[in-house]
Amino acid sequence: MTQAPTPTADTVRRLVLSLLEDGRQGKAGRSGTRDARGGGTAQDGGIDIRPATEDAEPTTWWVGTRHVLRLAPDREATVRRRRELRLRDLVRPHVPVAVPASVAHGEWAPGLAYTLDTRLPGGSGERHAVSAVGEADLAGLLTGLREVPVRQAETLGVPRVAPRSLETLRRAAVRAAQRLDEADEFDAARLHQLTPPAAAQLAAQPGSAVLTHHALTAGHLVVGADGRVRGVLGWSGAVVGDPAEDIAGLACAVGAPAAVRAATLAGYGARPCLRGLWLARCDALADLAEALTAQDLTLPRTRLRHAWEPILLERVTDLGATDDTP
Repeated sequence: MTQAPTPTADTVRRLVLSLLEDGRQGKAGRSGTRDARGGGTAQDGGIDIRPATEDAEPTTWWVGTRHVLRLAPDREATVRRRRELRLRDLVRPHVPVAVPASVAHGEWAPGLAYTLDTRLPGGSGERHAVSAVGEADLAGLLTGLREVPVRQAETLGVPRVAPRSLETLRRAAVRAAQRLDEADEFDAARLHQLTPPAAAQLAAQPGSAVLTHHALTAGHLVVGADGRVRGVLGWSGAVVGDPAEDIAGLACAVGAPAAVRAATLAGYGARPCLRGLWLARCDALADLAEALTAQDLTLPRTRLRHAWEPILLERVTDLGATDDTP
């Protein structure tokens, strides 16, 4: 199998220059150039081109102040990138927050796609807290996703994914909590609130599948200085599946109370809210336990703290929890 080329600053510079030239001539974006050695920051025609992350082989690049270039590193990512272009057009009319738009797309190497997207104004959800009005934006997002026709999404190639077993996650979380307790990172007794009967009661309901973003991390939320959610990035992993997964993502991203309030505003009842809460808590425990040997535990610790923030959720006594759910 031929190894995929490595994107470099020179690769990106040549591709951006070709797109600029095509734009001047009124042409559609053409395929990218062959890989070439290079590195660092490239500047051409006054446009700053630099990696958006600190990865050794970055695939996301800032192009000036208004665009972001994303390069698919392999064929699987190429399929997702191309599907994402069509999915964003399907989702955009249904949600109240901005979804990136592509101004050019093609191939940066044979069989490997790129997309040049508009850069949404605002900062990362990792830097800006979501306000009460921002929670209403998240509620609109969840409502809109539920309104997207599932059949149309599946026609675009969006996969249907079965709900995860909360009992399986609970057992894995018990082991993770024990490791974290030994490392003085978490009190394992707190997980005893999720009993096997409660996990069974919180199983996903038949016929509840909707289009889910499936990666609502803080890094995929674009938040303004006023706390409003201005946009959502990262649609390549969207699936048709359990809506509690997006509630779980928000619990880790913005905190359990805000996630539950947003889901409630979106019309979700106690069961999916509690299911999303426990999906988040189990995932966060497993992620931090796996990262114990890493040098930087900041993000896993933040996700765990957010997921385990205490909430007040009414009308859940029939699901094996109290009105004061920790």
